[in-house]
Amino acid sequence: MGPSRRSIEIRAVRMPRDEGSAALEFITTGMILLVPLIYLTLAIAAVQGGALAVEGAARQAARVYVQAVDEGAADAAARRAVEVALADHGLAAEYELAVLCSPTPGECLERLGSVTVTVGVVVTLPLVPSVLDLNAPLGIQLEATATQQVSRFTADQAP
Repeated sequence: MGPSRRSIEIRAVRMPRDEGSAALEFITTGMILLVPLIYLTLAIAAVQGGALAVEGAARQAARVYVQAVDEGAADAAARRAVEVALADHGLAAEYELAVLCSPTPGECLERLGSVTVTVGVVVTLPLVPSVLDLNAPLGIQLEATATQQVSRFTADQAP
């Protein structure tokens, strides 16, 4: 025979009821999964924006470098181009700029020579306070390189 009616009533009284807890569990689990996903999206967007900024800065710096009249003006124009490109994307003014010239390293603006500009910058991760000065990196180092050729129609430079 099956269980008596009395034992079913006793079991029903002793068992806790699960009514209403599914919504709470769904909201809690959703928040636990959603917050890291949103942060990951913000971090990826910051890094992608920084990568585009650094690549654009290197390309523009190489372009203005090869169009300058002398190397002093070329260096100043390249630095100005990098600062403007990084400021347009909201990145910090701290950057590294390296210029390599070929075939003659000392003469960057000779006809048909190549100028390679490398720009490096640290993109800080979003929502990370600077108070957390841990041994872990709080930013990501990005670097871009661009090469331009000096025109063969460049005017001869004065000795």
